[in-house]
Amino acid sequence: MSETEFGIYLKKARESKGVSVNQLALESGISNAQISRIENGRRGIPKPETIRKLAEALQIPYEAMMEKAGHMPDDHKQEIPVWATSRDKRDFKKMLEEDGEIMFDGIPINDTDKQRIMDVLTGFFWEAKQMNKRKKPKDSDDTKE
Repeated sequence: MSETEFGIYLKKARESKGVSVNQLALESGISNAQISRIENGRRGIPKPETIRKLAEALQIPYEAMMEKAGHMPDDHKQEIPVWATSRDKRDFKKMLEEDGEIMFDGIPINDTDKQRIMDVLTGFFWEAKQMNKRKKPKDSDDTKE
């Protein structure tokens, strides 16, 4: 989908909900100028985080809007950082493959919510790995008396 097509989609979605550009800006935290540029095809396809804010404000499923923007399914998973070692990648793969059922209040969550949780966990996983790489343990020689 081109940026013009996505802009038309966003405008129709907004109008069908009876929401003005200013109301959408207020609800989403995205400036009315940026929303206007998106709707007019002058801004390009927004980033997933912007789409999430717009989807939530318009009460449209995030995945549906991401699909319209052309971000799915490839953008569903985050890229592996360039600094990740083969061990990091193995740890990440192990985390994702532990496929226990995710429950909330004793009820299994649906696939959409499970994917959202996995997306957040993926981001946290790589952030934690990177932070741990920065904090190398001090040499045991430093503790000599």
